[in-house]
Amino acid sequence: MSDHALSVRELWKIFGARADRVVGTADADLPRSELKERTGCVAAVKDVSFDVDKGEVFVVMGLSGSGKSTLVRCLTRLIEPTAGEIVIDGEDVRSMSTARLRELRRHHVAMVFQHFGLLPHRTVVDNVAYGLEIRGLGKAERHAKAAEYIDLVGLTGNEHSYPDQLSGGMQQRVGLARALAVNPTVMLFDEPFSALDPLIRRDMQNEVIRLHSEVGKTMVFITHDLSEALKLGDRILIMRDGELVQVGSPAEIVAQPADDYVRDFVSEVPRSHVLTLRWVMRDPLPDDSLEGPVMPADRVVRDAAPRRTASRCSATSTTRSGSCPRCRWSRSTCRRTKKAATRTLRRSTRRHGVRRVGLPGVRPGRGVQLDQRGSERRRGLHRPGRHVAGRGSSDMGRGQP
Repeated sequence: MSDHALSVRELWKIFGARADRVVGTADADLPRSELKERTGCVAAVKDVSFDVDKGEVFVVMGLSGSGKSTLVRCLTRLIEPTAGEIVIDGEDVRSMSTARLRELRRHHVAMVFQHFGLLPHRTVVDNVAYGLEIRGLGKAERHAKAAEYIDLVGLTGNEHSYPDQLSGGMQQRVGLARALAVNPTVMLFDEPFSALDPLIRRDMQNEVIRLHSEVGKTMVFITHDLSEALKLGDRILIMRDGELVQVGSPAEIVAQPADDYVRDFVSEVPRSHVLTLRWVMRDPLPDDSLEGPVMPADRVVRDAAPRRTASRCSATSTTRSGSCPRCRWSRSTCRRTKKAATRTLRRSTRRHGVRRVGLPGVRPGRGVQLDQRGSERRRGLHRPGRHVAGRGSSDMGRGQP
């Protein structure tokens, strides 16, 4: 039996009067703008193939107009594909009858929409139980089941509230509970958090991570936010103008971008937050110390760094290059030297009552020195209202220019 919960092969969706005549011709290879000019058709999804493993969070990412939302709607034929193959749980979705397709949507696939899609005249419990009601479950049974998922998403006590009495984040939690209540095989998320405030969006991202760890559902998540994709996705598919550009893990996307388009996407991503130790390891050199903590290769660099810097270093001197001879870290990073520098700075600040304020245009390591009254301190004189760049922290309060 296949390990894939979802498989897509050579999927096309072309809008236009002659859409069925484009696939398989020379026009299919034209850029989107030229295809529209020549045939009047628009290729929203163009020859896309991918697999989603069971229990995986698979993120489809791209800018507006890249075809990602059209793609996710094609998976259950909310939008009818032009060509290609879609297989869910071993069944070809495109060959399903209307009755079988309805059964698929009721029992095997659930969708969380961008604008919640709640019924305003129904309470929270009735919205969550709506899919169960469509299945024909009795009121007592479906309300009891809905209450379980309301509690799972943290909305206990709001069962009898109406959607307009809830915040945006709470409404989206209702949408999550409604999707989970039908116990689907695959969950589809169409930019569900894009309309939420940043703080609420972060909370909902954490909620999806928690729910996935608890229920283990296969999830296909659509987003235009790279940070969201990197945070949620086991693998990421990047689209541009309806075409697949790259598929890979977050570390592969960041470390090995397929082209300049992907490279621009990830240019501002902090690599230490995404890459694992596997990407930064090297074979030990003869003079390298083998002491220190042992960590797995799949640990994220950011998570590994605190453990490395917190390891005890018993060295009492530094090399001529300024690095610690025992742990081989730079003077500013070695735990011993960093703590010593911090203690020196604090003593100097307490002794002289001086704090540092950075100035635009002043090179690093220099700044205005102010005493506790806000006056400038230089050569032991207080000159309020005048700005003079002093030296670094080692000269603070010593009366040096």
